[in-house]
Amino acid sequence: MNPINKFTSSGLFNLLGSTRKARIVSASALFLAVCAFGAAGVAPLAPDASDLPVKSIAQDLQLPNLNTQIAALEQQQSNQQYVHEEKIRAGDTLATLLHRLGVEDSAAENFIKKDKIARGVMQLKTGKRVQAQTDEEGNLLWLRATVVDGKDVPVKNLSIVRKGDSFTAEEVAAKLERRVEMHAREITSTLFAATDSSADGSKLPDSVVQQIVEMFSTSIDFRSDLKRGDRFNVVYETFWQDGEFVRAGRILAGEFTNRGVTYQSVWFEDPASKQGGGYYSFDGKALKKAFLKSPLEFSRISSGFSMRVHPLSGNWKQHKGIDFAAAQGTPIRAAGDGVIDFQGVQGGYGNLVVIKHWNNYSTAYAHMSRFSSNLRKGSKVSQGDVIGYVGSTGWSTGAHLHYEFRVGGQAQDPTKLNITAQAPLTTAELARFRTVSSDMMHRFALLRPNNGGSPSKMMAAK
Repeated sequence: MNPINKFTSSGLFNLLGSTRKARIVSASALFLAVCAFGAAGVAPLAPDASDLPVKSIAQDLQLPNLNTQIAALEQQQSNQQYVHEEKIRAGDTLATLLHRLGVEDSAAENFIKKDKIARGVMQLKTGKRVQAQTDEEGNLLWLRATVVDGKDVPVKNLSIVRKGDSFTAEEVAAKLERRVEMHAREITSTLFAATDSSADGSKLPDSVVQQIVEMFSTSIDFRSDLKRGDRFNVVYETFWQDGEFVRAGRILAGEFTNRGVTYQSVWFEDPASKQGGGYYSFDGKALKKAFLKSPLEFSRISSGFSMRVHPLSGNWKQHKGIDFAAAQGTPIRAAGDGVIDFQGVQGGYGNLVVIKHWNNYSTAYAHMSRFSSNLRKGSKVSQGDVIGYVGSTGWSTGAHLHYEFRVGGQAQDPTKLNITAQAPLTTAELARFRTVSSDMMHRFALLRPNNGGSPSKMMAAK
């Protein structure tokens, strides 16, 4: 074959193939363009807003009665009530207190001044809270406050309420929340300096400080024995109302380390026993002496347990008691824990109280002018409780207390009896005591430096 012809045939074949491919691609492109144009032509166009139909609706609307709304608003405002709370400030008068509470009510002020119960508002201590509700004109609707009448009298809630044009006032016993607090202190100068402040800014209540002194005073002279670095731990109860501190209660346990010697004491009152509670060492031994040396705090013995000439009969007779000279009305204290076995008038004794103690011991208190209130046969009394007042009833020539100490009902000379401690705990009481003492020991361990640095020597507070 002619090379030229061969080349020509091959080139023509390739040229024809390329042209066919180009035609296929072109045809495909044209088909896609037509499809796209067709899709665009099918999509509807958005109508013009001016071509939309318009429909008019007419309706009568009733306007609100402005006079009715104003009247309702005024009625709402007239019914508004306001609650204010203030704390008693030093130098407060009733007028200044009521003014701060938003009370502008002369009738309420006059009622508080004249009513026996309502006057308690004027005797509130500094810092105590008072709440009052008034209307918009300052008329008092109600007033509430908490009253504390001394450390031994229950806390009461005072309430004054308006009823129409008058007021009523009442006192009800407060429901207090009991808490147990525990604190540790280190002596840097004096006991009172240590109790007044601490790292956390807390201050021990004065009544707790006084109990600390009483608890350890037989072992520690707080005027001369304290040394820098001495420490004490104390666990005591407090009482609260609505989150506000009301008063401190009894020390439940105390621990005082003085010059390397630690003294401890824990309070225990057995719920199953009729006897009062007392302080014990941690091994269960009673720390309080069983009986006071004298039922009167300040007195002198005018006649002892001996033979004498009776001041009325003139006969030589055994005087089976001790007479304490004291002024009329001097408080008489229970010599020991026990139960009132007799209260009333008995022959030459006049007004007489007999207290039954443990182990056939009893004490009698004669010639009283009057008895303490709320004292009845069967009442439980604790050592030091006031049971009556010195008088001259019965066969008596002057105001004094005739005091008898009896064993099995027979009068004995208390100065010759060797009774140094309270009745020992029974086996059952001791088991319950150990539960209490173990809890207090755990608390002391938490209060000690580094949670449990044990002192070198332990002693019970005497």
